[in-house]
Amino acid sequence: MTSVRPLNTLIVDDEPAAIEGLRLRLEAFPQIQVIAEANSVAEAIRAINTQMPDLIFLDIEMPEQSGFDLIRQLQPEQCPAIVFVTAFHQHAVKAFEVRALDYLLKPVKRERLAEAIARVSEVTAIRAGKAQLLAAVAELSTEEQNPSSGSAADKTTAAEPQYCIESQKLVIQDGRNPIQLIPYQDIIWIDAAGDYMCVHTQAETHVMRARLKSLIDERLPDVFVRIHKSTVVNLTYIESLQPLSNSEYKAILLNGKSLKVSRTYAKALRQRLLG
Repeated sequence: MTSVRPLNTLIVDDEPAAIEGLRLRLEAFPQIQVIAEANSVAEAIRAINTQMPDLIFLDIEMPEQSGFDLIRQLQPEQCPAIVFVTAFHQHAVKAFEVRALDYLLKPVKRERLAEAIARVSEVTAIRAGKAQLLAAVAELSTEEQNPSSGSAADKTTAAEPQYCIESQKLVIQDGRNPIQLIPYQDIIWIDAAGDYMCVHTQAETHVMRARLKSLIDERLPDVFVRIHKSTVVNLTYIESLQPLSNSEYKAILLNGKSLKVSRTYAKALRQRLLG
């Protein structure tokens, strides 16, 4: 069996005690190898340039420059996975807007740390597979176009996205209750009731204050499709479509729930489902 290389990890926090505490917790995870520590954004940039970490556990509120300032300075080719570690709830929304993989509150609990590391390991494995595939395709393309040329690895083959840190959760906060982070893959459908959204998962329904249009435009992944003026659904949960009158449909979900598909959105939904 081929062994998996540990994730080279950088811890960034202005409090030495916080760094030591997190480092000790990370020793329980063989897939993590702490290679550097930094007390400021300037130190972190130097460590990134020299150590090239796969993962950064990043504090947000630090003197002079914040964790968000660090992300703004990262070049696409220096784009490790980011897990924020902070004592403050209020930064969660912004953290996921910059597509952090997770957001841990101090003091970090072992269970939440394990969840974050599992998510990072999954995402980095996917990235590695994609990178290998893209490199192979690029090399084949170059050889076909110019058999006498050198390796495609010596050439720039594609533009990097502005961010390479993926977001996987919907952040729900109403100012009174604890912030909730709901994995997109767990959301079955969302329906609107004025200024509020009901976010339905298999286990429960969450309520958040938002407009459906802004939710669609700004946050939801492409797998969510609008089927009614007040409803969006996760395509992966649709089991079948039943025709109704007036070119409308009833979407039957895997959990047995049925949702009305209005005529306005029926054609687009059918095209998505049929490819």
